[in-house]
Amino acid sequence: MTSAICNTTKTMAIDAGDSTELVRGHDQWLLQRIMPLVHHQSLVLDLSPIERIDAAGIAALVTVYATACQEGHNFTVCNPSRQVARILALVGLDRILLSQNAVRTSQSGPSFRRSAA
Repeated sequence: MTSAICNTTKTMAIDAGDSTELVRGHDQWLLQRIMPLVHHQSLVLDLSPIERIDAAGIAALVTVYATACQEGHNFTVCNPSRQVARILALVGLDRILLSQNAVRTSQSGPSFRRSAA
């Protein structure tokens, strides 16, 4: 999992790395890696490598989102695969978690910028 600090805001972009599943047994990497970060800053999680997600993965995303809100930060996801986006929409999390204003930056690889507005 790689990370890059975005230049325009205090948002850190996190790449899911080599993991292709956010399912029971594979959800702990998300909590172990992201929970300490979300206490200090806003985060955008790139879900492009994730092909499968289940209830445990969804619960992990909700846990991170709730913690971010409690800390006064934002947590969003971007670039979900078609299947993952469909599942997020099915459970109503697309409106809450999907970042509508994240833009891939060409010079920094898998990081994202969020507009100030």
